[in-house]
Amino acid sequence: MAEITLLDGSIGQEVVKRSGDRATPLWSTSVMIERPDVVGGVHASYFAAGATIATMNTYAVLRDRLRRAGIENHFEELLEKAAAQATAARDAHGSGRIAAALGPLIASYRPDICPPHGEAAPVYAEIVQLLEPQADLFLIETVSSVEQAKGALLGCAGTGKPVWLAASVQDGDGTLLRSGEPLAALAPLAGEFQPDAVLLNCSRPEVIGSGLDIIKGFGKPFGAYANGFTRISEDFLKDAPTVDALEQRRDLGPEAYAAFAMGWVAQGATIVGGCCEIGPDHIAELARQLRAAGHRIV
Repeated sequence: MAEITLLDGSIGQEVVKRSGDRATPLWSTSVMIERPDVVGGVHASYFAAGATIATMNTYAVLRDRLRRAGIENHFEELLEKAAAQATAARDAHGSGRIAAALGPLIASYRPDICPPHGEAAPVYAEIVQLLEPQADLFLIETVSSVEQAKGALLGCAGTGKPVWLAASVQDGDGTLLRSGEPLAALAPLAGEFQPDAVLLNCSRPEVIGSGLDIIKGFGKPFGAYANGFTRISEDFLKDAPTVDALEQRRDLGPEAYAAFAMGWVAQGATIVGGCCEIGPDHIAELARQLRAAGHRIV
């Protein structure tokens, strides 16, 4: 049996659900200014469920996104509080690692408007430098194009910590990035930058398997953490969307999701977890099934 790294699940949406407030474009980020304990509670729940990685709530702590919301002056404060909440939860649990999340610039699933890699790299490099003392690894998330991947990987080039690259594929075809480029087009970048793992994230679980067949050929540890959306809607691809524009699936409970993830493990994945709409109950069930199958969660 294998040693499996168990990621956590959704952070931002769990924060919104626990707050009882209506979602806004950056509420799950700005909450750290006044109610950082909500974020810490989410991390604690995932550790209790069996996750061995706490993903910092830094996915959208990006100057361009904060600027649009009028809170760019809180940039460093938000990074510090996100790191502190993840660290405190890990310390209270007594074990685990902390991943600093690096989300797409400007907007998710919009490779058409992402900055060229030369502009993106220094933006990421600033965040990497600020978070490196607290991070055990950097997790580049929801990469939707080759150019987007290159900018983020360049931005991480100066770190001595592991770097994981996670790509998002099309709702109907796991062999294609959301840009329409072949997922296999990331192979040269994996060879050039040597990320420590290559993953698929924020994609429908049904299409993950075909994508894993491709990235397993990159010669890196690989895995996946899917979302629980029906699809990425047209409304969400507009400017400054909120999760209200996305519909949660009703057929993807903990057992159903864990069954998908166990299939990825059967394909050779050694890193699994959940993304948007996948919560602590899903991770707890996945942990249970992994242990029942004789795998060791590390």
